[in-house]
Amino acid sequence: MTLALLAFLGGVLTILSPCILPVVPFVLARTEQPFARSTLPLLVGMAATFAAISTLAAVGGGWAVHFNNYGRIAALIVLSLSALALLSRRFAAWATRPIVALGARLSEQRATARGGIAPSLVLGVATGFLWAPCAGPILGLILTSAALRGPSTTTTVLLLAYALGAVCSLAIVAAASTRVIAALKRSFAAGEWLRRTLGVAVLLAVVAIALGWDTGILTRLSIGGTNSLEQSLIARIDPRAGGTAARDSMQGSMRSTMTMSGGQDSMMSGATPVATALPVEGELPALSGATAWLNSPPLSRQALRGKVVLIDFWTYSCINCLRALPYVKSWWERYRNDGLVVIGVHAPEFAFEKDPGNVKRAVHDLGIAYPVALDNDYAIWRGFDNEYWPAHYFIDASGRIRGHHFGEGDYSGSEALIRRLLTEAGAAQLPGESSAVRGSGVEAAANLDEVGSPETYVGYDRADHFVSPGGEVHDTPHAYRAPGALVLNQWAFSGDWRVERQRAVATASPAAIVFRFSARDLHLVLGPATTGPVRFRITLDGHAPGADHGVDVQPDGSGAVSEQRLYQLLRQSSPQGEHTFRIEFLDPGVQAYSFTFG
Repeated sequence: MTLALLAFLGGVLTILSPCILPVVPFVLARTEQPFARSTLPLLVGMAATFAAISTLAAVGGGWAVHFNNYGRIAALIVLSLSALALLSRRFAAWATRPIVALGARLSEQRATARGGIAPSLVLGVATGFLWAPCAGPILGLILTSAALRGPSTTTTVLLLAYALGAVCSLAIVAAASTRVIAALKRSFAAGEWLRRTLGVAVLLAVVAIALGWDTGILTRLSIGGTNSLEQSLIARIDPRAGGTAARDSMQGSMRSTMTMSGGQDSMMSGATPVATALPVEGELPALSGATAWLNSPPLSRQALRGKVVLIDFWTYSCINCLRALPYVKSWWERYRNDGLVVIGVHAPEFAFEKDPGNVKRAVHDLGIAYPVALDNDYAIWRGFDNEYWPAHYFIDASGRIRGHHFGEGDYSGSEALIRRLLTEAGAAQLPGESSAVRGSGVEAAANLDEVGSPETYVGYDRADHFVSPGGEVHDTPHAYRAPGALVLNQWAFSGDWRVERQRAVATASPAAIVFRFSARDLHLVLGPATTGPVRFRITLDGHAPGADHGVDVQPDGSGAVSEQRLYQLLRQSSPQGEHTFRIEFLDPGVQAYSFTFG
C-alpha cells in the first residue's frame, strides 16, 4: 500500500516534468465539453493504456516495443484528425458523422452520440500510447523491479497508481482551465479563436512527437535535471537502486575510498587464494536486463555454459575502472582462445553515461573489443548485488561464481584465478602469465603513495570541503568568489555557476574552479556546452603546467572540453607536497562533475 501511494504521488509530480508537456494540449482540447463525458473518459483511457503498455514493456520484451511503435503511429493519426476537427467545424462534422450514426443506432438519440463518452475514450487511448515512452525515474524503477522479479500484479498496480497520479494532475489543470475558457467563450469570436488555438496547439504537439522531441529533447531535459522531490520518492521506494542520486551516494563513496587507500589491494581483495578450495558464491545472474550490447549480440547464461566468464562492472568516467582496463584487456587477448569470455557491464554513474552514443565512442577510443553490456537500468548490477566500481566476478564453466575482486590491484591473483578456472574447464597448454602490463594516459597505474586527496564531487548531493563564501546555492545561477588561500582538499568556485545535484554548470565566462590537492595526477569529469567545445586554461601553483601537463592539456595549460568524459589535466613528474590547481573556462556552459586523483 505504501509503495502504491508513493508511486501515485510520483505520478502527481509528473506535471512538473517537461515530458508531460506534449499531452497537455490534448487534455485542454476537451474542456469545452462536460467533464464527465469528455475530459474524464480521456484521462481514464490515457491511464489504462499507459499502464497496459508499460506492463507489456516490462514483461514482454522487444515485441511490445514494436507494438507500441505501431500504436504511436495510430495515435498520431487520431490526434491529427482531432486537431483538424478543432480547426474546422465542417471537417469536425464530417469526421464525427460515423460516430453520430453509430450512436443513433445504439441509443436512438443522435445528440447523445455527438457528446458521447466513446470519442473521448478513444482519444485518451491514443494519448496513452504517446505518453507511455516518456516516463520519469519512478516509472523506470518500477519497470526495473519488474524485470528483476518477474511479472506480477504488483507491477501493474504500481504502474496504474503512477498513471492515476499523473491523471489527477492533468484533471486539476483541465478543471482550472475550464473557468478561464468559459470566460473567453462568452462571445462567439472568442470561442472560435480558442477552438482554433487549441487545434494549432494539438498539431504542434503532434509534430513534436513525430519528430521524437517528446522522447528525445524533453526526456533528456528530465534526465539532466530531475525534480528533487521525485528523486527523494525514488529513494523511499528503493534506497539501494532508487535512481542515480541514491546509487551514487552509496557506491561513489566506495570509489573514493579505493582511490584514497594505499592499502586497498589487501583490504578489498575478494579473489580467493588459488592454493585453497574455491567456494561457490552463487550462480551467474541473468544478463537479459541489459538495455543494449556493444561488440556482440546479446549473451545469455545458457550460451555461456562451458566458458569461463569474467564480469567487469565499470563506467567510462571512473578513473579506477580506467586504470584496471589494461589488465582486463590483456586477460581477454591472452586467454580468449582457451575459453575465457570477458563481459564489460557498463553501469553508469552520471546521466551522460546512459547515452549509448557516448559509451560506444568511449569503447572505441579505449580499444575495448570484448562484449560490453549497457546496464542503464542496473538490472545486472542488482542481480549480482554489486556495490562497487570496478568489480570483477569470476564464473566457472558450470555458471557458478567462484571468486570476486573489488577495486584496483591484485591483478596477479585475478589472473591466477582465471587460469585455474580455465584448467578446471579442460583447457590445456595455457599461454604463460601476462608480463608487466602498463597503461598509458588515464589508464596508467596510480601512484597511491603520493595520493593525499579524495575523489571530490562538484554537485551539491555529495560536495565536501567546498569553501566559497556563502556555500553552494542549489539549482540557481549565483556569482561565487574563491578565498585568497585554501588548505589541503578545500576547493571553491569563482565566477557564475549553477550548482545542480550531480554537476555544476558555468553560466557565464570566465568561470573557474580552484582546488588545493596532494597527488601526482589530477582528473576532472567534464562535459561541453551544447553549442560546441569549451576552451579552458589551467595553472599549477600560479604557473602554466609545462612538463607536468596531463594528456588533455598543452604545456601552456590550454585545452578544450569537446565531449562528456574524464579529462586528465595534470601528471606531475615530482608530485611531493601540496599544490594549488586552477582551471578557468573561457566559454560558458561547461559541466563539471567530479575530481579524481592518482
